[in-house]
Amino acid sequence: MTVVNPMLEVTALGKTYSSGSEKVHAVKEVSFTASSGEFIAIVGPSGSGKTTLLAMLGALLTPSQGEIQVNNQQIERLSAKKRTNYRKKNVGYVFQSNNLVPFLTAKENLLLISTIGGVKKNIAQNRATQLLEELGLSERANALATELSGGERQRIAIGRALMNRPDLILVDEPTAALDSERGERVVRSLIKEVKQRNVLGIMVTHDLAMANKADRVLEMKDGFLNELQESNN
Repeated sequence: MTVVNPMLEVTALGKTYSSGSEKVHAVKEVSFTASSGEFIAIVGPSGSGKTTLLAMLGALLTPSQGEIQVNNQQIERLSAKKRTNYRKKNVGYVFQSNNLVPFLTAKENLLLISTIGGVKKNIAQNRATQLLEELGLSERANALATELSGGERQRIAIGRALMNRPDLILVDEPTAALDSERGERVVRSLIKEVKQRNVLGIMVTHDLAMANKADRVLEMKDGFLNELQESNN
Protein backbone atom coordinates (compact mmCIF):
# COMPACT_ATOMS: atom_id res chain seq x y z
CA MET A 1 0.00 0.00 0.00
CA THR A 2 1.34 3.44 -0.99
CA VAL A 3 0.75 6.22 1.53
CA VAL A 4 0.51 9.86 0.47
CA ASN A 5 2.70 12.18 2.57
CA PRO A 6 3.93 9.40 4.87
CA MET A 7 5.05 10.16 8.41
CA LEU A 8 7.17 6.97 8.42
CA GLU A 9 9.18 5.61 5.50
CA VAL A 10 11.09 2.35 5.86
CA THR A 11 13.32 1.37 2.94
CA ALA A 12 15.16 -1.94 2.42
CA LEU A 13 15.61 -2.34 6.17
CA GLY A 14 17.64 -5.27 7.44
CA LYS A 15 19.15 -6.58 10.67
CA THR A 16 21.80 -9.28 10.84
CA TYR A 17 23.19 -10.89 14.00
CA SER A 18 26.31 -12.97 14.36
CA SER A 19 25.87 -16.35 16.06
CA GLY A 20 29.28 -17.92 16.29
CA SER A 21 30.48 -18.37 12.72
CA GLU A 22 26.95 -18.02 11.35
CA LYS A 23 24.95 -14.94 10.34
CA VAL A 24 21.30 -14.72 11.39
CA HIS A 25 19.22 -12.46 9.15
CA ALA A 26 16.41 -11.42 11.51
CA VAL A 27 14.91 -8.73 9.25
CA LYS A 28 15.29 -8.76 5.47
CA GLU A 29 14.66 -5.99 2.96
CA VAL A 30 11.64 -4.54 4.77
CA SER A 31 10.00 -1.55 3.09
CA PHE A 32 6.71 0.17 3.96
CA THR A 33 5.20 3.59 4.58
CA ALA A 34 2.66 4.80 7.14
CA SER A 35 0.91 8.04 8.01
CA SER A 36 -0.15 9.86 11.15
CA GLY A 37 -3.53 8.70 12.44
CA GLU A 38 -2.96 5.10 11.31
CA PHE A 39 -2.96 2.11 13.61
CA ILE A 40 -1.03 -0.79 12.07
CA ALA A 41 -0.76 -4.35 13.35
CA ILE A 42 2.19 -6.63 12.57
CA VAL A 43 1.59 -10.35 13.00
CA GLY A 44 3.73 -13.43 12.52
CA PRO A 45 5.20 -16.43 14.33
CA SER A 46 7.81 -16.18 17.07
CA GLY A 47 11.25 -15.56 15.61
CA SER A 48 9.90 -13.93 12.44
CA GLY A 49 11.55 -10.56 13.19
CA LYS A 50 8.58 -8.56 14.54
CA THR A 51 10.15 -7.36 17.78
CA THR A 52 13.49 -6.66 16.06
CA LEU A 53 11.69 -4.47 13.53
CA LEU A 54 9.87 -2.61 16.32
CA ALA A 55 13.17 -2.05 18.17
CA MET A 56 14.75 -0.54 15.06
CA LEU A 57 11.81 1.81 14.51
CA GLY A 58 12.23 2.99 18.09
CA ALA A 59 16.01 3.43 17.74
CA LEU A 60 16.68 0.74 20.34
CA LEU A 61 18.57 -1.24 17.70
CA THR A 62 20.67 0.03 14.79
CA PRO A 63 19.83 -1.47 11.37
CA SER A 64 22.49 -3.42 9.50
CA GLN A 65 21.19 -1.89 6.29
CA GLY A 66 18.40 0.30 4.96
CA GLU A 67 16.75 3.51 6.09
CA ILE A 68 14.13 4.66 8.60
CA GLN A 69 12.72 8.13 8.06
CA VAL A 70 10.35 9.67 10.63
CA ASN A 71 8.97 13.11 9.78
CA ASN A 72 11.81 13.56 7.28
CA GLN A 73 14.46 12.66 9.87
CA GLN A 74 16.85 9.78 9.09
CA ILE A 75 16.81 7.83 12.35
CA GLU A 76 19.57 5.33 11.61
CA ARG A 77 22.04 8.16 10.91
CA LEU A 78 21.57 9.93 14.25
CA SER A 79 24.37 10.16 16.80
CA ALA A 80 23.95 8.27 20.08
CA LYS A 81 22.87 11.47 21.87
CA LYS A 82 20.32 12.38 19.20
CA ARG A 83 18.96 8.82 19.18
CA THR A 84 18.37 9.12 22.93
CA ASN A 85 16.54 12.42 22.40
CA TYR A 86 14.49 10.83 19.62
CA ARG A 87 13.42 8.02 21.96
CA LYS A 88 12.53 10.49 24.73
CA LYS A 89 10.58 12.98 22.63
CA ASN A 90 9.29 11.19 19.55
CA VAL A 91 8.54 7.60 20.61
CA GLY A 92 6.16 6.09 23.15
CA TYR A 93 6.50 2.41 24.09
CA VAL A 94 3.94 -0.04 25.43
CA PHE A 95 5.65 -3.30 26.41
CA GLN A 96 4.12 -6.72 26.94
CA SER A 97 5.03 -6.73 30.63
CA ASN A 98 3.96 -3.04 31.03
CA ASN A 99 7.16 -2.39 33.06
CA LEU A 100 5.46 -0.15 35.63
CA VAL A 101 7.46 0.73 38.75
CA PRO A 102 5.68 -1.33 41.43
CA PHE A 103 6.25 1.02 44.39
CA LEU A 104 4.90 4.07 42.52
CA THR A 105 1.24 4.99 42.08
CA ALA A 106 -0.49 5.02 38.72
CA LYS A 107 -0.05 8.78 38.42
CA GLU A 108 3.56 8.68 39.60
CA ASN A 109 4.36 6.13 36.89
CA LEU A 110 3.13 8.65 34.32
CA LEU A 111 5.02 11.55 35.90
CA LEU A 112 8.26 9.57 35.92
CA ILE A 113 8.41 9.68 32.12
CA SER A 114 8.01 13.46 32.06
CA THR A 115 10.71 13.84 34.71
CA ILE A 116 13.10 11.86 32.50
CA GLY A 117 12.05 13.99 29.52
CA GLY A 118 12.65 17.25 31.38
CA VAL A 119 9.03 18.45 31.25
CA LYS A 120 8.06 21.17 33.74
CA LYS A 121 6.33 19.80 36.84
CA ASN A 122 3.04 21.72 36.48
CA ILE A 123 2.72 20.79 32.82
CA ALA A 124 3.41 17.13 33.62
CA GLN A 125 0.87 17.12 36.46
CA ASN A 126 -1.86 18.50 34.18
CA ARG A 127 -0.94 16.05 31.43
CA ALA A 128 -1.05 13.05 33.78
CA THR A 129 -4.43 14.10 35.20
CA GLN A 130 -5.82 14.51 31.67
CA LEU A 131 -4.59 11.10 30.51
CA LEU A 132 -5.90 9.31 33.59
CA GLU A 133 -9.33 10.83 32.94
CA GLU A 134 -9.29 9.91 29.24
CA LEU A 135 -8.30 6.33 30.05
CA GLY A 136 -11.02 6.01 32.69
CA LEU A 137 -8.53 5.67 35.53
CA SER A 138 -8.94 8.91 37.50
CA GLU A 139 -10.18 7.00 40.55
CA ARG A 140 -7.09 4.77 40.43
CA ALA A 141 -4.57 7.63 40.25
CA ASN A 142 -3.25 7.03 43.77
CA ALA A 143 -3.29 3.23 43.63
CA LEU A 144 0.07 1.51 43.60
CA ALA A 145 0.94 -0.32 40.40
CA THR A 146 0.74 -3.60 42.32
CA GLU A 147 -2.87 -2.80 43.27
CA LEU A 148 -4.02 -2.39 39.66
CA SER A 149 -5.58 -5.15 37.56
CA GLY A 150 -3.80 -6.42 34.45
CA GLY A 151 -6.01 -4.33 32.18
CA GLU A 152 -5.54 -1.23 34.33
CA ARG A 153 -1.77 -1.67 34.28
CA GLN A 154 -1.76 -1.87 30.51
CA ARG A 155 -3.91 1.28 30.25
CA ILE A 156 -1.45 3.07 32.54
CA ALA A 157 1.31 1.84 30.22
CA ILE A 158 -0.58 3.42 27.31
CA GLY A 159 -0.86 6.67 29.25
CA ARG A 160 2.85 6.57 30.03
CA ALA A 161 3.63 6.11 26.33
CA LEU A 162 1.57 9.21 25.54
CA MET A 163 2.94 11.47 28.30
CA ASN A 164 5.53 13.28 26.19
CA ARG A 165 3.24 13.67 23.15
CA PRO A 166 5.20 11.34 20.82
CA ASP A 167 4.72 11.06 17.07
CA LEU A 168 5.09 7.28 17.10
CA ILE A 169 3.58 4.71 19.49
CA LEU A 170 5.22 1.26 19.43
CA VAL A 171 3.33 -1.56 21.11
CA ASP A 172 4.72 -5.06 21.75
CA GLU A 173 2.17 -7.80 22.52
CA PRO A 174 -0.04 -5.63 24.78
CA THR A 175 -2.72 -8.29 25.31
CA ALA A 176 -0.53 -11.38 25.87
CA ALA A 177 -1.30 -11.57 29.60
CA LEU A 178 -4.96 -10.50 29.36
CA ASP A 179 -8.21 -12.34 28.70
CA SER A 180 -10.03 -11.52 25.46
CA GLU A 181 -12.39 -8.94 27.00
CA ARG A 182 -9.64 -6.97 28.76
CA GLY A 183 -7.38 -7.35 25.73
CA GLU A 184 -10.01 -5.87 23.44
CA ARG A 185 -10.52 -2.97 25.83
CA VAL A 186 -6.79 -2.22 25.83
CA VAL A 187 -6.52 -2.34 22.02
CA ARG A 188 -9.58 -0.13 21.58
CA SER A 189 -8.05 2.35 24.03
CA LEU A 190 -4.86 2.37 21.97
CA ILE A 191 -6.72 2.92 18.72
CA LYS A 192 -8.79 5.72 20.25
CA GLU A 193 -5.69 7.54 21.52
CA VAL A 194 -3.88 7.16 18.17
CA LYS A 195 -6.83 8.57 16.24
CA GLN A 196 -7.57 11.42 18.64
CA ARG A 197 -3.95 12.56 18.71
CA ASN A 198 -3.25 11.92 15.01
CA VAL A 199 -0.10 9.93 15.78
CA LEU A 200 1.12 6.68 14.25
CA GLY A 201 0.58 3.46 16.20
CA ILE A 202 2.32 0.18 15.35
CA MET A 203 1.41 -2.95 17.32
CA VAL A 204 3.15 -6.33 17.24
CA THR A 205 0.78 -9.14 18.23
CA HIS A 206 0.16 -12.89 17.92
CA ASP A 207 -3.59 -12.29 18.34
CA LEU A 208 -5.29 -12.09 14.93
CA ALA A 209 -8.58 -10.99 16.50
CA MET A 210 -6.82 -7.96 18.00
CA ALA A 211 -4.81 -7.35 14.81
CA ASN A 212 -7.98 -7.20 12.74
CA LYS A 213 -9.10 -4.10 14.65
CA ALA A 214 -6.21 -2.17 13.07
CA ASP A 215 -6.38 -0.11 9.88
CA ARG A 216 -3.83 -2.38 8.24
CA VAL A 217 -2.38 -5.78 9.06
CA LEU A 218 1.17 -6.62 7.98
CA GLU A 219 2.69 -10.08 8.29
CA MET A 220 6.28 -10.95 9.04
CA LYS A 221 7.58 -14.34 8.01
CA ASP A 222 11.24 -15.39 7.98
CA GLY A 223 12.27 -11.75 8.27
CA PHE A 224 10.20 -10.49 5.34
CA LEU A 225 7.20 -8.15 5.67
CA ASN A 226 4.08 -8.34 3.50
CA GLU A 227 0.70 -6.65 3.48
CA LEU A 228 -1.81 -9.18 4.81
CA GLN A 229 -4.98 -7.17 4.59
CA GLU A 230 -6.53 -3.75 4.95
CA SER A 231 -9.12 -3.66 7.73
CA ASN A 232 -12.45 -1.84 7.62
CA ASN A 233 -12.30 -1.09 11.36
